[in-house]
Amino acid sequence: MAEKINITFLHHGSSHTLGFPANSTITDLADQIFSSLSIPQVNQKLMITPKLGVLRYPFPDPLLPLSSLLRKKIVLLAPLPSELSSLSEASAASKPRQRSFPVKSATPNRHRDWRKAQDEATYTFGTIVPLPYLPNPEKSRRYLERLRNDAGIKASMRKHKFSVGVLTEMNPAEHTTHDSRTLGLNRNKGEAIELRLRTDAYDGYRDYKIIRKTLCHELAHNVYGEHDRNFWDLTKAIEKEVEENDWKAGGHALTNEEFYNPDDRGVEGEHVDGGGWTGGEFVLGGNNAFAQGPDAQGLGRRELMAHAAEERMKKQKDASRGAGT
Repeated sequence: MAEKINITFLHHGSSHTLGFPANSTITDLADQIFSSLSIPQVNQKLMITPKLGVLRYPFPDPLLPLSSLLRKKIVLLAPLPSELSSLSEASAASKPRQRSFPVKSATPNRHRDWRKAQDEATYTFGTIVPLPYLPNPEKSRRYLERLRNDAGIKASMRKHKFSVGVLTEMNPAEHTTHDSRTLGLNRNKGEAIELRLRTDAYDGYRDYKIIRKTLCHELAHNVYGEHDRNFWDLTKAIEKEVEENDWKAGGHALTNEEFYNPDDRGVEGEHVDGGGWTGGEFVLGGNNAFAQGPDAQGLGRRELMAHAAEERMKKQKDASRGAGT
């Protein structure tokens, strides 16, 4: 009997497992999803982690072996069949009826910046994906949508021509170790950006401005993977652009916003940059050895102070453990 493999994926919070011959490809997976879930291939996007990112049918490599995905997490990003049916009905209902009288040609709105509108539709986040298995996914969706619609973020993405496939939240439990907490992650220079929206106890959300600053860092990874002087210069430029184009700047409007959290001060007060960056991830804690190397020559005073403070705390802990033995 020929060897078979099982592929498991998540769709709208539900887990699905499908069986395939060992030599099957990702195209076979798309066909089987259509047969099993009635979701057409053209509506399918697969978010595969780690490494591959978001793949859209018909896929960059249609012959990608399914056996190479056995140890990876797969999330199907696609509407439910009922939602697809509703969309089709809404589209049909919205089609203009035949008129028995001539219609005057529409005149473009002279006061609207059509070039800006076109750029905003191009340089943005393609899909918003909250985690459906965590509490209040709709609240997470509103948080992510606010980030996507933030005037400062939109202005900076237009300027740098940034397009990101998926903006999603991360599960704090999956990105926390004894020594570090990951705040943000950029996969494959913009295929997907994950942000740590929630507090570690899942009882609330982190402050909006801190998450927005993390997003600025992750957007810089669309251009630079390494954390050299070029990366930090671009990060600071994006942060400045976001602040300058935020028409709510000054914090006066935030007190009435859903995601204002006055108790969230980031890391040691204002040192949001106090951690290390590894592989496109913004990590609190982590290995800060690079601060002693040649890259430290290009870092600003704030980054060096943060790294130095962490090193002092580490040495104090080591000394305390040594004294106790």
